[in-house]
Amino acid sequence: MKEKTDKLITIICLCLAIIGSVFAILFALKGSDAFFDTAFWMLVGFIGISGAAILAFLVMRIIKGKGWKFLIGLGVLVVLVVVAYFLSKGNDVSPIFLQKNGATENTSKLVGTACITTYVLVALSVLSIVYVEVAKFFKK
Repeated sequence: MKEKTDKLITIICLCLAIIGSVFAILFALKGSDAFFDTAFWMLVGFIGISGAAILAFLVMRIIKGKGWKFLIGLGVLVVLVVVAYFLSKGNDVSPIFLQKNGATENTSKLVGTACITTYVLVALSVLSIVYVEVAKFFKK
């Protein structure tokens, strides 16, 4: 049963990828405004389908008792973003630059939050790669 489900999910994902690729190519060929609206709403629909699938599989894994690690990781990520938000100043850019680009200090704070979050995640990724390689070296 599991193999049939995996095969079905793979086929559905490939079909969605092909449809998305076709629309991306058509849009790149300078489609009209009506085409842009259609492509936008299809994108929103695909994101909605993907989000619903993620939630459904998460709920199924939690029911089976295997999804708690994902929720813990998601909670750690949310805490990281909140800490990054409070660490971000929001006034790193001059008010003239913000005014010229139609941004606010809150926008600058959100950009700072994204930057700090990215820096921390990249650093954690590098540290985990180094740890795995060093652990491999000592296991041999």
